[in-house]
Amino acid sequence: MLGATAVLAFLAASFDWLRWLGVAYLVWLGVTIWRAPAVDLAGTKPQARSARLIFARGFLVGLTNPKTLLFYGAFFPQFITPGPTAADQLLLLAVTFLVVAVVLDSAWALLAGRLRALLVTHVRLRNRLTGGLLMGAGVGLALARRP
Repeated sequence: MLGATAVLAFLAASFDWLRWLGVAYLVWLGVTIWRAPAVDLAGTKPQARSARLIFARGFLVGLTNPKTLLFYGAFFPQFITPGPTAADQLLLLAVTFLVVAVVLDSAWALLAGRLRALLVTHVRLRNRLTGGLLMGAGVGLALARRP
C-alpha cells in the first residue's frame, strides 16, 4: 500500500541469494530428518494447556514470524488500489487470507489425526515422508523461475 511493491520489485534480484539459501536449508533439513533415528512417540502424553495460552502463543508467533510479514508485504500491495478504500480492501484481503488459512490448517490437522495411527506405528515411514517432502520443497524452490 505504501510503495512496498515498487521497493520489492527493485530489490528482487538481490533476493535470489536468499532463495538459494532456502534451498540449501530445506534440503539439509530433509536429509537430517531422513537419516534421523526412529523415535517412538506413542507413549508421549499431550501437555495440558489452556486455550487462552495456546491462542496467545499462536498470535505472538504470527506477529513475529518474518515469513508472514514478508508475505503480506509482498503479496497484498499487488491487489490493493490506492485511494480512500485501501483500508477496506486490505481488511477484505486479510479476512479472506485468514479464512483460507484456517480451513487449510484445519484440514491438515484432521488429516494428521486420521494418519496418526499409521505414523506412530511406522516411525521410519514418518521420517522418510517428512524428509522427502522437505527435500522435494527444496528442489521445487531451486527449480522455481521468476517471470
